[in-house]
Amino acid sequence: MTLHVGIDVGGTFTDAVAVHDGRALRGKAFSTPDVTTGILDALAVLEERLGTAEGGFYPQIDRFVLGNTIVTNAVDEQKFSAVGLLTTQGFRDTLRIARSARDDERDPHRMAPPPEIVRRSRIVEVPERIDAHGEILLPLDPQALAGAVEKVLAQGAESLAVCLLWSFRNPQHEQEIGKYLETHHPDLPYTLSSSLTPVYREYERMVTTTLDAAVKPIVAQHFDHLAAELAGRGLRTRVQIMQVHGGFLSAEETGKAPIAMFNSGPVGGVTGARLLGQRLGRHRVLTADMGGTSLDAAAIVDDEFRVLPRAEIGGLPTSLTAVDIETIGAGGGSLAWIDGRGVMRVGPHSAGSVPGPACYGKGGERPAVTDAALVMGLLNPGYYLGGTVDLYEDEARAAVRRHLAEPLGLSADAAAHGVYRLAVSQMANAVRKITVNRGHDPREFTLVGFGGACGLFAAAIAAEIGVGEVVVPRNAAVFSAYGLMHADSVFSAVQTTPWTFGEPAADLEKDFSALQARAQEWFESEGIPEERRELYREADMKFMGQIFEVTTRLPGKSFGEEDKDLLRQRFIEDYEAEFGSGTAWTEAEVLLVNSRVKAVGRTDAQQITGDPGDGEEYAGSTRECVDPVSGKRRTVDVHRGFGALGRAHGPCLLEEPDTTVYVPDGAVVEPADGGHFAIRLNGA
Repeated sequence: MTLHVGIDVGGTFTDAVAVHDGRALRGKAFSTPDVTTGILDALAVLEERLGTAEGGFYPQIDRFVLGNTIVTNAVDEQKFSAVGLLTTQGFRDTLRIARSARDDERDPHRMAPPPEIVRRSRIVEVPERIDAHGEILLPLDPQALAGAVEKVLAQGAESLAVCLLWSFRNPQHEQEIGKYLETHHPDLPYTLSSSLTPVYREYERMVTTTLDAAVKPIVAQHFDHLAAELAGRGLRTRVQIMQVHGGFLSAEETGKAPIAMFNSGPVGGVTGARLLGQRLGRHRVLTADMGGTSLDAAAIVDDEFRVLPRAEIGGLPTSLTAVDIETIGAGGGSLAWIDGRGVMRVGPHSAGSVPGPACYGKGGERPAVTDAALVMGLLNPGYYLGGTVDLYEDEARAAVRRHLAEPLGLSADAAAHGVYRLAVSQMANAVRKITVNRGHDPREFTLVGFGGACGLFAAAIAAEIGVGEVVVPRNAAVFSAYGLMHADSVFSAVQTTPWTFGEPAADLEKDFSALQARAQEWFESEGIPEERRELYREADMKFMGQIFEVTTRLPGKSFGEEDKDLLRQRFIEDYEAEFGSGTAWTEAEVLLVNSRVKAVGRTDAQQITGDPGDGEEYAGSTRECVDPVSGKRRTVDVHRGFGALGRAHGPCLLEEPDTTVYVPDGAVVEPADGGHFAIRLNGA
């Protein structure tokens, strides 16, 4: 027997997928503040559906993969452990000076300081200095170091970040600090910038290092609890954690740099959408992942998702490489409210799983997007999550009327429709950011909509941005958990290694060889067999005088003089693909800034056999609902067991056990390969 399990912890629900000898099973449970309880509850659903003997479920799991929101929530909510920072004398205020406080709109009235990760009282300077060439100008004084550490600990620091000037050129002083901490404070979590992110740009490196140290105690607490519970139930396999760059690391490796878990759940959805697109022959795919708390959007072009070399996390620029995902606070639990101008707003605040939307009947009094959908008649209160969770329409209608309809002088139907249209508009804008703003025409893409709430909104989002085809996966409600199981293990080693084309190729090859040796060590430590190993070489390059770089892939073999022309040409092609044809400054000298080796251990995930719709029984009915386009009430067909029906015209609703899909007027829905729902908005 082969049993693989994927878990995606969201803000409202924890999703679980098991693939057992080619058969897929899914489970869902409410997320909990301690994370572990929600995971165990979702696993209990899988255990029941598998029908394994008592105590036999966990020992049979061959692969256990996890995407979670521990780091994402800590960053978004600014709830960090009490972190301290040691930095070079004279650089105490680097985090506050930042890059400026301007936002994208350059509105002087909206300027604000960056979010505070660490209190200024916990930032302590250390007398030492290394220059830009890595030469030591002022040695680190052990006595001064001891005093600095005691000073920051006296301010209540529970973890420590160390970021010294030019340490990416020479890590000696940071390494000496690490040895001191291990000797004198062995239980204190700490992060060295030269180990975490040995690249240039002092501010971004300091932000990344401080964030990592700030979440280390939080992650350790959750992981220790989870590991103990899983081991106590008999889990024998290693836990793998999705990373921000789109690949897995083991829980042990993740614990060394937990900041890389940011957005790990949504990355699983993007991975699953890429796999689904390849299966359906769709090579340009937009993803819309709408759960209970947020919508996450990404673009897949020619089977590849975009990766950013300097990801922004919680409004702060970092030196992390991350999958390009646009996130907004628009989910099923997002609260609708009226601002000081008397204008209706949706999000970014969420009702979460507790108390949840008003219709959950758990004490929530404010209307959420799910309440609006229920008032509109789009949701069946007796069939939410297959009938396992009751929804209370009266409480939803009362919340919409009290907080939205009456203050605005509208009917409850009109107010609920306003919430729906506003949520659609915000989500469409998020998709435009990863298409139009990146130079892509959304009309050339297929929209893959998933997450428990997206089925009601995917067609409306597509219509607003001009997309003609929508695919809603059959396992939409747990699609990110499914995608997690098909991602690869990925390790990335990077180092700032300034090099120009006038220098010997052997100098660059020396740097890449050192990084490649680290990647090979990782392969061995993870036990990845030779036939599943792949290595890629990348370089962050720019024209001399520019500020930011473009990432270019190098030939896989050793770099020699004969490869210079090819590398330069590839860089120009990548540059113009990013900024437009003819924009390359070809007369200028090119500077290679960072060398990177990416090690990939290809997954051995099981393939799901059989159509999930096989054996379904069809049940048809009708229901009156508020039309999402016109806002007027009308009667629509409701199809349950769509796999047995095979084709339907809109307007209609498809009711699945854990999601509902709305098909608008004039559209046609048919099963795609694998039983997924393919909606053509033009009806052709």
